[in-house]
Amino acid sequence: MLKIWGRMSSINVKKVVWTAQELALDFQRTEAGGLFGVVKTPDYMALNPNSLVPVIEDDGYVLWESNVVVRYLCAKHSAGQMYPTDIHERFDAERWMDWQQTTLNPASRAGFWQLVRTPPDQRNDALVAESNAAVEALMATLDAHLAQRSFMVGERFTVADIPLACEVHRWFGLPQTRQSRPHIERWYAGLCARQASKGVLDMALS
Repeated sequence: MLKIWGRMSSINVKKVVWTAQELALDFQRTEAGGLFGVVKTPDYMALNPNSLVPVIEDDGYVLWESNVVVRYLCAKHSAGQMYPTDIHERFDAERWMDWQQTTLNPASRAGFWQLVRTPPDQRNDALVAESNAAVEALMATLDAHLAQRSFMVGERFTVADIPLACEVHRWFGLPQTRQSRPHIERWYAGLCARQASKGVLDMALS
């Protein structure tokens, strides 16, 4: 059985759980991180010396870094479908997964923390405004990309859609106004309708 450690309030844990559900894998999730603790214990740090979530154990094989875990599971269980084997499709997917983790997520982080995890009387409005401006520009890029295709990589659901949709879920859940992005909204609505995204994209932010 696949074992997953991590709390569902983590965007990175959401990615892995959704992937496991898409693949119809039998898995067991253990709460870890945040209020649950666990991540600083010696046993956990033996799995992930970074003390972060998620971590998986798959038949004795331990792996961390959320986007890598998503790739691994899809490569093992859905090669040629969720994990493209065509080299151009594969690296198109890889590119967008990296963009989520290295560009979009860092831009959105301050706004999320201020609006969701910081008490109202302690919020820094300047940080929120700076984060929002950066994310709006990136969402314009994503919207233009999705104007030309049904999913992140062409006309079928792949490994690339999961991290980007988890990021959009967080952006759409923030208690603020945002610009309309019709192509993102169409794509995201379709992903929310997938049975495997239940318990992930329908969660309130915390």
